[in-house]
Amino acid sequence: MRTFKLTVAGVLITCTVLVTAQCGSMPVETSAPATPPAAAVPAIIEDLVAANRIIADQGVVDGYGHVSVRNPDNPDQFFLSRSMAPESVVASDILTLDLDGNVLNSDQNTYQERYIHSEIYRLRPDVNSVVHSHAPSVVPFGTTTVPLRAMFHMSAFIGQGLPIFEIRNAAGMTNMLVSNQDIGAALAETLGDRPAVLMRGHGAAIAGPSLPIAVGQSIYLAINATMQAQAMSLGGPVTYLTPEEVELTGIPDNYQRAWTLWRQAALGEN
Repeated sequence: MRTFKLTVAGVLITCTVLVTAQCGSMPVETSAPATPPAAAVPAIIEDLVAANRIIADQGVVDGYGHVSVRNPDNPDQFFLSRSMAPESVVASDILTLDLDGNVLNSDQNTYQERYIHSEIYRLRPDVNSVVHSHAPSVVPFGTTTVPLRAMFHMSAFIGQGLPIFEIRNAAGMTNMLVSNQDIGAALAETLGDRPAVLMRGHGAAIAGPSLPIAVGQSIYLAINATMQAQAMSLGGPVTYLTPEEVELTGIPDNYQRAWTLWRQAALGEN
């Protein structure tokens, strides 16, 4: 109940009304209800959009390649964009998939190689984000006998070595794509407990406990490959990180400082 004083034609009228009532023929003015805010985009989806832009901006992917993140509310689901270039991904492009690679509640198509993601998530409960890249600097190390080794502290995560997935061992002669669950499961088995697996004649799959770490590992994997090729071309022995240095280094601040910088650059937030 509220009391209002109104002056009508010089006459003071006092009335007590509900805020939705009227006094005589004079409507009582009330504040318009606040417009309900648009449904907030979950933070993890915003981060996944940023991750797509980041790996494109940093040259890890071009029009091909993809990044996913596990659903924090349901470990048997993950988020992945519909089939499109990572640089162009927006929130409405993000789909929900199960661990069989099925798109849930949408008729949009996602990437044929979604089984890279689904099978790694199935096998590795510690993994919450997966990147699949075709970084040119990395591909040669999956096609030669030269092992990719840790060149500097930012890539210490590869210090124990990375396995190489040979798709012919899993499926014979193929078009090189991880296009079904069986090949995806073989890839995940080859990955094992490592942070990344090289894919002969194809690229790499990078797995991390968080989206910033998986993205950071995909970026520093490519940088490390470039550095190693440069160092080897200079001639003479190359000094790589020792096992002790690898153990002590870990992942500097979980790449949070770099993630913030990459995100600002990729989204134009500077």
